[in-house]
Amino acid sequence: MNTRLKALADAGVSIWLDDLSRERLRSGSLKRLIDEDSVTGVTTNPTIFAGALTGSDDYVSDIVALGDVSAATAIKQLWAKDVRDACDLFAGLYASTKGFDGRVSIEVEPGLAYDTDGTVAQAEELYALVDRENVLIKIPATKEGLPAIAAAIGKGISVNVTLIFDEERYRGVMDAYLTGLETAAAAGLDLAKIHSVASFFISRVDSEIDKRLNNIGTDTALALKGKAAVANGWVAFAAYQEVFGGERFAALAAKGANVQRPLWASTGTKDPSYSDTLYVSDLVAQGVVNTIPEKTMQAFADHGEVGASIEGRGADGVQVLDALDAVGIDLGDVFSVLEDEGVSKFVVSWDAELVTAVEKALAAAK
Repeated sequence: MNTRLKALADAGVSIWLDDLSRERLRSGSLKRLIDEDSVTGVTTNPTIFAGALTGSDDYVSDIVALGDVSAATAIKQLWAKDVRDACDLFAGLYASTKGFDGRVSIEVEPGLAYDTDGTVAQAEELYALVDRENVLIKIPATKEGLPAIAAAIGKGISVNVTLIFDEERYRGVMDAYLTGLETAAAAGLDLAKIHSVASFFISRVDSEIDKRLNNIGTDTALALKGKAAVANGWVAFAAYQEVFGGERFAALAAKGANVQRPLWASTGTKDPSYSDTLYVSDLVAQGVVNTIPEKTMQAFADHGEVGASIEGRGADGVQVLDALDAVGIDLGDVFSVLEDEGVSKFVVSWDAELVTAVEKALAAAK
């Protein structure tokens, strides 16, 4: 057992690997990470799955067996199989943590990001297709995604809300979760079986804001480089504590409801001048999840240090964001750009990489 990663887990951070492939499952790589590196869950997305599918021959026999189907159907079937197998691997952790860990995520098609009804329909389809209680269906936190999140939760589907960049939208996500729980309770569903995480993206915030600070170029502006993303996380965590410490959730908790855990996503450092464990060490708190790319996980295992808890740092985070505003950073525009880019990147991965690769594989199998 790696002592540094164990210390991170002991500090209350659930370590989820930000990667999944059939090769990881077949080779025992994922099992080793569970046994030796304190990994308690897995997340994936269209870009990750496209890389897995195009990077190996592990899917060929399944593609041949699918026969004459559309690329969209083939993608869902292949991806769901990987997620189902990973869910089975994590079943013990899922049971021992009462559903908080041992989780595996699968994402609705990114082209549905602005389609509420389409998102709900595919969330139901994927939930049934994977057919494992410890699956999380990833739904983006677009404005159209918020009612889809509420609807999915209301149907008893556990959700990983993705692409959250700012406090305002995050509060909308938490409201959607609570609304969904209220709907589920009214329908007589067991709230204890419904779980959710809210994925707050980290490194992309620094990448976009640092670029703008460089363009401003003053000493005051440049001194703020590398501070926005972590500060944004502090603000998010304070909002989480406020909402889930409030009366509305207390009424649901009395009926068995679970908190929607904050999840730090995109935690690999983009700027090589920053510590390669920055977004792991500086975002430690009891009950949070950090989805860590393997390269970053290896770096933390080698030299990472568990930072002080971010409990009580919300006001400090607000000060940093206010300072950014004072030097001319339009945070509203930053978060809007990041959301649009996040959706478009996944659409490109889906259309240009994943669909194209599967279409070629299906044609070759005929």
